[in-house]
Amino acid sequence: MARTSPGTSLRRRTLYPAAFALVLAVGVLGPPPPGAAAEPAPPGGVERFYDNEGISDDSEPDGADLDGDGRSLSAQTLAAAGWGPGDAVTLHGTELRMPDTRPGEPDNAVADGQRVRLSGAVRAVTFLAAATGGDATGTGKVVYRDGSEEYSVTTPDWETGSLATKAVALPYANTPDGPTGEQVRLYAVTVPVDPDRKPTGIELPSIEGGARMHVFDLGVRKEQRDWTGTWSASTSGYAEVGPWEDQTVRLAVRTGAGGPDTRLHLDNVFAAEPVEIGAVTVALRDEGPAAVQRPVPVAFDGERSAVIPAGGRLTSDPIGFALSDAAELLVSIHLPGRVEAAPVHTAATGTSYAGEPGTDLSGEADGSGFTRTFESWPFLAGIDTAGGTGSVVALGDSITDGVGSTDGADRRWPDVLTDRLLDQNRVPRYGVLNQGISANRVVTDRYDGDGVSSDTGGVSALNRLDRDVFAQTGARTVVVFQGINDVRWGTGADEVAAGLRTIAERSREHGLRVVAATIAPCGGYPDCSAEVDGRRTEVNAFIRENSGPGGLFDAVLDFDEVLRDPDDPTRLLPEYDSGDHLHPGDAGLRAVAHSVDLRLLVPDES
Repeated sequence: MARTSPGTSLRRRTLYPAAFALVLAVGVLGPPPPGAAAEPAPPGGVERFYDNEGISDDSEPDGADLDGDGRSLSAQTLAAAGWGPGDAVTLHGTELRMPDTRPGEPDNAVADGQRVRLSGAVRAVTFLAAATGGDATGTGKVVYRDGSEEYSVTTPDWETGSLATKAVALPYANTPDGPTGEQVRLYAVTVPVDPDRKPTGIELPSIEGGARMHVFDLGVRKEQRDWTGTWSASTSGYAEVGPWEDQTVRLAVRTGAGGPDTRLHLDNVFAAEPVEIGAVTVALRDEGPAAVQRPVPVAFDGERSAVIPAGGRLTSDPIGFALSDAAELLVSIHLPGRVEAAPVHTAATGTSYAGEPGTDLSGEADGSGFTRTFESWPFLAGIDTAGGTGSVVALGDSITDGVGSTDGADRRWPDVLTDRLLDQNRVPRYGVLNQGISANRVVTDRYDGDGVSSDTGGVSALNRLDRDVFAQTGARTVVVFQGINDVRWGTGADEVAAGLRTIAERSREHGLRVVAATIAPCGGYPDCSAEVDGRRTEVNAFIRENSGPGGLFDAVLDFDEVLRDPDDPTRLLPEYDSGDHLHPGDAGLRAVAHSVDLRLLVPDES
């Protein structure tokens, strides 16, 4: 099955244990003798390799030539997106920076085997890049003290590449004759690294054919053993909101594992412009939008206010807020500017609140000013707790997202699994990160990844892996429970199986344990025909046959067997059915969570 997203694969599959810290230095490395590591290079950045001018000023549109035909990125559109010279943007859990150059100066390196020095325990390397002349596919090497390992990478074309996986889309490019009027894109492309092998460098890929890969920056992601993800939500689309202006939104969430400190992640995924954050606070919830006590302010690099670039992520400083297990929190975000659309997670199983406009209510414990309600989580993408043992990521669709469960009662199967983990000491008390999106599919996008849309079914599981799984704080294991929406909408069983295979292989390359769950039956739902059930059964057979030690999947969770009616295996057991014959209700979701052998969630190195 062809992959349309930027991605990487290692030619030899290896399990990558966790990393602890890193130091990055960059420079040209000469070829090492056989069996030896590369010689150290002078410190520096990827800018030492710049050999192409790719950004021009609108007043001099012929001042750069990214693609060989005189076309280039516009400095003005980049700045409008929050991607100006020297600006930082976090993508795939990696901080990257735009070139701190003037338009018309060299600002990117055309990838051709250059070697960049690495040291310390690096978990992944991310390129901020774009391809010209078509999608750029090539191979490079990660260099270790004990040898090297080849990787392959594809960077989408800046004009025709997938919007679903873009880092940012810009409204036009510059040409000698002026702006084109057609969108262009930049991408984040991530290569997994084995930190235990002590990486010393990475070789930029040598590109096949006539395409070119332009690298504007290179950053590293480290494993964060000092933080555990305790709550998360996937951005399912970019939807109309409010509009909100000088207004505070207050989001109610329930976390999992606690710890001595807390930090937040805010996302501006899929956006075309930056968003200003005026103030953020955290408080324990009392009832509704009311807090137990005055909310605690949150800082970003020491400042109360911040700006999230288009497509980027913002991570707070440690808040100094001790978090108990299974805490009920209120996260308040004051938005001083006008916000008409936002990255959201819909199908939230609870109520969010909007305050009266014209004032910052983020610091108020009294919830009386929050007079409006809505049912989504905008901007808030994750909550971490200090310390802990790592996280399990639940990658799924509406069943994982909790459709069919009691609203506001935290009875989704990942919530019940969280409670089980907290109430035992046999295995690590992992955080459980719910990355379910209602209507989501494995291999096709519901939302195309660009612009305001009423469809918030998200980009495909394949296209959100880097953001929603690999970059999650403390991720140790991924549980994949998807496919029913694919087979219901006509995707062949072989295509779904190929998509699950890609998820498993890429997850392994990023050091994760991979557990697959079989697809539950949906007989009685209007579009769940015998043909659909046949495709579902084929996918389940593939999962079962390829699970276990040495298999594609490390383990299988047979949710199909748990939920189906023994008298009619094409349907949910009546007492587990929410009533629509597709989504399990509270009892079914509880049965699913209690069927999980917790030992299957533990990576081998634990």
